[in-house]
Amino acid sequence: MSSSRNVLGGPLLACSYSPLTGFYRTGCCETGPDDSGLHLVCTRVTADFLAFSTAAGNDLSTPRPEYRFAGLKPGDRWCLCALRWLEALDAGAAPPVVLEATNEAVLELVDFDTLKAHAYGARTGSGG
Repeated sequence: MSSSRNVLGGPLLACSYSPLTGFYRTGCCETGPDDSGLHLVCTRVTADFLAFSTAAGNDLSTPRPEYRFAGLKPGDRWCLCALRWLEALDAGAAPPVVLEATNEAVLELVDFDTLKAHAYGARTGSGG
């Protein structure tokens, strides 16, 4: 997994160590045969996205101490499932993407221009 690349073609950088993210809880959006959800997209979650995710049946805000999960708050970085990010995009609630920490494998599902248009720091005046 250490040879993973990001969507810019460079080494895959860490998404977040606090909270600890990634399917394998390495801090990186790495993937492998056990990752059926394809946790590939590093994002900075927003309040809109967290509300969307809860409405879609995945409450990421509520702490779950039994899983050592403190709950996410706006501004946290988190590896999202590629299809959930696309669902949020269609709903107008996609959180911004951290390109350097987003796994290149997502390019099989999302084109680079879409990711780049939603890159963290690329949007202005969007409140996102």
